[in-house]
Amino acid sequence: MITSDRLKQLMEFAAEITFSVNGSDKYKFCHMGKSLNEKTSEDVYWFGLTSDGKNAFDYPTFEEFTSAKVFDGKSLFEIWDDVTFLEINACDPTEMIEIYLSKPVN
Repeated sequence: MITSDRLKQLMEFAAEITFSVNGSDKYKFCHMGKSLNEKTSEDVYWFGLTSDGKNAFDYPTFEEFTSAKVFDGKSLFEIWDDVTFLEINACDPTEMIEIYLSKPVN
């Protein structure tokens, strides 16, 4: 299992993680990632939870991102045991986790 520190490290390299929440019809194909706000040059952590775009959320810090209660009143880490990575940057998650977590973080 990936800890919060390891997820933060992974997100230094992963622009987009596609994931599902096991046992949930609502969260079968979701996205999370980190990008750069072009106006402020600050990092933005984000969720895209439904394909209609109505459940998209941006956060200025990793801590706010992981503690936001966007999953029917629960945060990412409250549902973490049920999260399955489907893709990381459109690639196999197992391979990418191994590659990204072996890199030093700046």
